[in-house]
Amino acid sequence: MGTSKKLHDKLRKKAAPLNLPTEKMRGRPGMPNMEKWIKEGMDPVHAAYVFTQNIVSYFSEGVSQLPEMKKYAKIVGKAEDEYLPAGPPMSPLTLSFFSSWAFFDLRFDGTDTLASCLIESNDVVRMNPDQLDALKKLAGSRMGIYEHVGIEGTHVRLRELVTEAEYTCHNTSGYRGRSGELWYVRLLPPLLPELARYHIGFTTPYILTEASKEDWTQFLKRAILHAGFGDRPDGLHWLLKYGREIHYWNEFVFKGYHHHQSDAIFLAGIPDLKATLPHA
Repeated sequence: MGTSKKLHDKLRKKAAPLNLPTEKMRGRPGMPNMEKWIKEGMDPVHAAYVFTQNIVSYFSEGVSQLPEMKKYAKIVGKAEDEYLPAGPPMSPLTLSFFSSWAFFDLRFDGTDTLASCLIESNDVVRMNPDQLDALKKLAGSRMGIYEHVGIEGTHVRLRELVTEAEYTCHNTSGYRGRSGELWYVRLLPPLLPELARYHIGFTTPYILTEASKEDWTQFLKRAILHAGFGDRPDGLHWLLKYGREIHYWNEFVFKGYHHHQSDAIFLAGIPDLKATLPHA
């Protein structure tokens, strides 16, 4: 039995209080308030995703002390000590980047992630259908490497390397950039496409410098093969979501940091060419 099922069994027996924003805690001072965020100017789709990530964060706090989650807590705790996630100048790993990795990408027991544990336990947690849908989209998301191909109104157009899939995006940091830039960012799909068809740039974008589009394309193809994903149609997804080992992409951000501004962080180098990384 995997961790997600063991944890579900414990939570179903009400062995651990969770106090999530979906329960009686909602509306109390300090609790996430999506309606307030939207009134203050946050994009509604972004607000829905942030609220759902807050549910995951409260869930993480509630279950991390349980024996079933010992392995997860150990990995994340050690990573927090190693990378000090906060954002420059303290660390190039922003909280949004690190928490998205910890919640949605970190596999600590086979294919189990924190998000899969929450999804498995939703009959106890009782997220509504919209929240559950947002969580599943977050769980399936990954960082990606995109070429900036123009501006469309208030949105940025990004084209993914290798797949050449193109997306119109609301970038939540406010950075608009310029055509030809390479962005390393997590995109989230529309929640209600009939109302809003744009994607959400969920993390502060990392702008890749000192290496060309061709350099990065060749790296991705090379890394997919070296990671053993070459014969998989979803090889690019697996590489960018899980890396060649747990901290593969955390290490790249940490070692590749070049400089930053309030709405973007700039990295240099290619992950498997250590001489190109400023802090290798």
